[in-house]
Formats: sequence, structure tokens, C-alpha cells
Amino acid sequence: MTSPSLPAAGLVLAALVATPAAAERPPDLPRLGLEQSDTSVIGVSSGGYMATQLAVAWPERFQGLAVLGAGPWSCAQGTLRRALGQCMTTRLGPPSLDELEQRLDDYREHDRVGSAEALAELRAFVWHGDADETVAPALGAALAEQLAGWLGSPETQLHFMTSDNVGHGWPIGHRASPLPATELGDCRQGGGTHLLGCGKDLTGQAMAWLHDTPPDAEEAAETVAASDDLIRFDQSDFAVKGLDSEGYLFVPEACGEGGCHLTVALHGCGMGAEQIGEAFVRHSGLNEWAAAHDRVVLYPQAETSMANPQGCWDWWGFAESTWQMDPLHDTREGTQVRALMAMMDRLQEAPR
Repeated sequence: MTSPSLPAAGLVLAALVATPAAAERPPDLPRLGLEQSDTSVIGVSSGGYMATQLAVAWPERFQGLAVLGAGPWSCAQGTLRRALGQCMTTRLGPPSLDELEQRLDDYREHDRVGSAEALAELRAFVWHGDADETVAPALGAALAEQLAGWLGSPETQLHFMTSDNVGHGWPIGHRASPLPATELGDCRQGGGTHLLGCGKDLTGQAMAWLHDTPPDAEEAAETVAASDDLIRFDQSDFAVKGLDSEGYLFVPEACGEGGCHLTVALHGCGMGAEQIGEAFVRHSGLNEWAAAHDRVVLYPQAETSMANPQGCWDWWGFAESTWQMDPLHDTREGTQVRALMAMMDRLQEAPR
């Protein structure tokens, strides 16, 4: 994509930053002319399931996928019973990867997901805590096995790791602006935010793997004060069932004039702004890393509802039409998938 003219893109960002935080309605998601190459998506828990759904639906749009604390693609197959019994616990038995592969083949026949050739080029990072009592660690291993069967060279494209004595959530290192101790979970329990104070910088490890950066990149990120570059935006242009009214966008100063790359970051259940405020969007470590590497981070937000009381992303089909016997939430036709891709499209468009 051709980058926008510097003055035009700079004016767009200036208008966003100048909008008072207390304004009744936040600004629209801007057109920043971001590059379409080297786009990544990272998610935890339900956000991890959704991240994989995005990458499988549109593999030609993503070069990197990172999943923390989630299981294989399409694990729930459109039913809450499977979601609870095979994709969080395994009391109904482990998910059948052969069954899921047949589902993928069926989708490909109807052009509902991307090609096997495009998916084979993906670079992937999978992590799971071995003390996870919310999503069984065996499910992270199943996702790694599934991805290994899809990638052209899993030895060089896939990094799978586990951490001893770490539970369910997003482990963070020691950051320049740490969370108050009352909001930080320990390594085995997520506390109120599901950000785990383990001294483990999973963000730096995942992003370094996806984007082939040197191992000392995280040190540079520690020195960056990133909080002033976080913007609230109105999600109403992308309104579908399950999306909150506002999202967040991190735009480093160097990216306000276009030409940077994009990472989509998807929170887990109970981690949206409705539940924990700005804890995740400020303290995951992504902003510091992105500022050091001139990368924009999109933080879409899910909302709670009677059908989705924990504010999860739709990885079992709740956001699809109630009359659908086979919801297409895990395809290009999924309502949340389409909304998230539309946000990406907006950010990658040149300013008008």
C-alpha cells in the first residue's frame, strides 16, 4: 500500500490527540496508512481463540500469530457444551484434530477461510502455563500440534513454550509503569486483571519471535514512556453483537505519519475495559515494545451480556444468528471476524 503524505497523516493523529479525554464521544478510528505487510495478531484466552480464527480466516493478511492460554482452532465447533467440556476442561475428552481438519477442509471448499498455501507461511508463537486451571495445558499443546501440521516449516516458523507453576493469564515482566500490587495477579492466579506478575516478559518473547527482532529489543522498550500515545476510539462504526462501544489504539509518535506496521491485541474473558479499566491496554508490555519498534497496536474491546457474561470474544458462536444451527463465527463470515478485519482495513487506508 502506498503510504499517505506526511502532513495529511500527521493532521489525523494530531486531531485525535487533541480530543479531550472527557469528550462525550471519542473520535473515530483513524485512517493511518499502515503497511499491510508484517501484520500480527496476539491474544490470550478467548482472545487467543479469536486470534487463531482471524489468522485462519485471512492468512494472507497476517504474518504472525501469538496465542497465550488457548487451545486449537475451532475447538468448540459452534457449541457451548464443547467449549466448556473440550476446550477449557477436557472432561468430554480431548478435541479431535482430525475432526477439526475436516471442518477446515469443508470451509475451504466454500471459500470461508484462506488457502492452505497462505496459512503455511504463517509464523506462530504458542504459550501455556502448566498450572492453568481455566484452560487445560494439554489444549495449548494441541494447538501447537495443529499449527505444526499447517506450517510449511514448523521447525523455523513455530515456537511452543510452557512455563512451570504459571496459571491462566498474561505474564508480564517488570515494566517502567507497573500495575499497583493490588491489581497484579501472582503467577498462579490472575487476580483482578489476569495480568500475572511473574517477572516473565511473554510479550517481548512473543513479539521478538513473530517479527525476528534481536533478543535485546525488550531492554530498549523498558525505557519508553508509552502512556501518552494511547487513544480511545469509537467502535460504533464496527458495531456487531459482543463489541463494546469503545476501543483503544496505541500510536507511537513515529507512526502518526503512516508507514508503520500493525499488531492486533485481543484481551481475554474478564479483561476488557468494561471490567478492568485500562489495565490490559496499558500494562501488557505491548505498548513499550511497539514504541521501540515503530508499531501500532489495536486493542478492540468486547462487552459483557447475558449471552456472554465474562465479555469473551466469540469463539463458540454466541454472536451469530440464533437460528443458525452451524454458526460461522470461525470463518470470514463471522460477525466479529468481519468487524475486526474492518478495523484493520480502516487503519491501513490512507488518510482522506
